[in-house]
Amino acid sequence: MEDHHDLGFLRLLLSHFHQLSFLYSSNTTPFHPLTNSSSSCSNPPLLSSSFPRWCFLDIDEHPPEENCNSVTLTAEKTGKSKMADHYKAPPIKRSRKERNSGKSKSSEIMDPEIWKEFPEDLLEAVIARLPVATFFQFRSVCQKWNSLLTANSFSEHCSQVPQSQPWFYTITHENVNTGAIYDPPVKKWRHPTIPSLPPKVILLPVASAGGLVCFLDIGHRYFYICNPLTQAWKELPPRSVKVWSRVAVGMIRVGNPAYGAYKILWFGRDGEYEIYDSRNNLWARHGIFPSSIKLPLSLNFRSHTVSVGVKIYFMRSDPDGIVSYNMDSGVWKQYLIPNPPNSTDHNLAECGGRIFLAGLLTKNAATCVCIWELQKMTLLWKEVDRMPNVWCLEFYGKHVRMTCLGNTGLLMMSLRSRQMNRIVTYDVAKGEWLKVPSCVLPHGRKRQWIACGTAFYPCLTALP
Repeated sequence: MEDHHDLGFLRLLLSHFHQLSFLYSSNTTPFHPLTNSSSSCSNPPLLSSSFPRWCFLDIDEHPPEENCNSVTLTAEKTGKSKMADHYKAPPIKRSRKERNSGKSKSSEIMDPEIWKEFPEDLLEAVIARLPVATFFQFRSVCQKWNSLLTANSFSEHCSQVPQSQPWFYTITHENVNTGAIYDPPVKKWRHPTIPSLPPKVILLPVASAGGLVCFLDIGHRYFYICNPLTQAWKELPPRSVKVWSRVAVGMIRVGNPAYGAYKILWFGRDGEYEIYDSRNNLWARHGIFPSSIKLPLSLNFRSHTVSVGVKIYFMRSDPDGIVSYNMDSGVWKQYLIPNPPNSTDHNLAECGGRIFLAGLLTKNAATCVCIWELQKMTLLWKEVDRMPNVWCLEFYGKHVRMTCLGNTGLLMMSLRSRQMNRIVTYDVAKGEWLKVPSCVLPHGRKRQWIACGTAFYPCLTALP
């Protein structure tokens, strides 16, 4: 009798196992917290009156196969031995088109009486941890979810989420009016469908911090701050010093990350510099460089800065070295460091507080991309990695030029010559080289090469 009891219990256990298998392998149904058509979760226009200057990056060109906010609850009739006596094969997975074409069964609709009590703070915490692309897929579910972008509580949750890989905002040689954004986690280029910044003005991305990108017009007169995801932007007030020559720009985030305050430093070849503080919306002039720094500086189209905490680093030439500025103490320093022999197209990078250098190493007819690390004790560059030899063979005998973007652990390098156009990324922490898909403009075929750009961490709540 006990054996029959154990056998019955085993059958019941197996039946529950099959039921769970069916539950979690069945088709998915989109989750809608409120199903009442008259509720506040009706589909509003994305550009509502509460966001008069906001539009959104077209990030939904190819949505993933499964929505992260899809939940399935399938009702099964319970029975004693009928459900356990036979095995029901799991359903065949249908395509997304087939799933969307059919009507959801009433048993699959989530009960609004239960889910309307879902804690708001927990919902915001979950949404803040979703991939950026997923958030943009369901931002139009209701007005309430769309308004999360400006909610202080949601900003607090986003500030607690560890930063993922940076994205790259780039300007290509045939599309200077609008940028192309590369998303490394999904290896995909994204093209903003609506130019967010002033039309008929060529703007170059020069720095970034806290999810915001700093732009400078090609005439070096006006600064703009923009969130590339939401495309919210503002023009900074005019500078007090009228310098129209080439300038270099650095940017750091200050204060509580949830509030998004930032500072911007620009400096010219003759030692003039100013600092902008977003907290008072003013430029402040602090004088000129100390006499220990040799002037004029050699600034060009490739002059990039690196920020480590409150310090901004810049690479100089004649003499070769690095110049740093502390945004808190206001102290300038110069370090004379010779460049690696036979190297060109240098670009500074940072990873975990360490300073790196990326550049081209050329010897005879061979060219390779190399990575050096600055040795703090000796103030010399030490080679720590180089591009795989198989990739470097493509450069043999060619006059290769490199544009390098990024300074926070992930670098993007655009390598080009008359016969070649390649884009690769290098993860400093992992020592990993990856090829990047070609950047092709919408409705175009020609592969673009990168003229300039910057890396930025995608942040939905960052406000200029």
